[in-house]
Amino acid sequence: MTMSDPIADMLTRIRNANTAKHDTVDVPSSKMKLAIADILVNEGYIAKYDLVEDGAFQNIHITLKYGKDKNEKIISGIKRISKPGLRVYADKENLPKVLGGLGTAILSTNQGVITDKEARKLGVGGEVLAFVW
Repeated sequence: MTMSDPIADMLTRIRNANTAKHDTVDVPSSKMKLAIADILVNEGYIAKYDLVEDGAFQNIHITLKYGKDKNEKIISGIKRISKPGLRVYADKENLPKVLGGLGTAILSTNQGVITDKEARKLGVGGEVLAFVW
């Protein structure tokens, strides 16, 4: 069965694993999902990720990050913005700020998948994929 929104599936798996206080979560791999996982690691929302071969398929094995104990979550919210039925774009003048700059917006631009802060530096706009805070 094909999935209509694989990025939303990835974000939902991370959100659910974080809520259930799991240490790791597996997500089917794609180039876009790897780029999003890379941003989540660089911004400090997840600890690390690895590519794992599962027969004929590749999975992204994501290790979640918590505070001093598992009740203190690093990711307090993660939300898909642009969906297949309603694409959301932002030009360089109207890039979104998540929680007044405390969170991170993930954008797909012609420079690749980058954060809102990088997009401001580069002066580019693009499709707003997700918000993480």
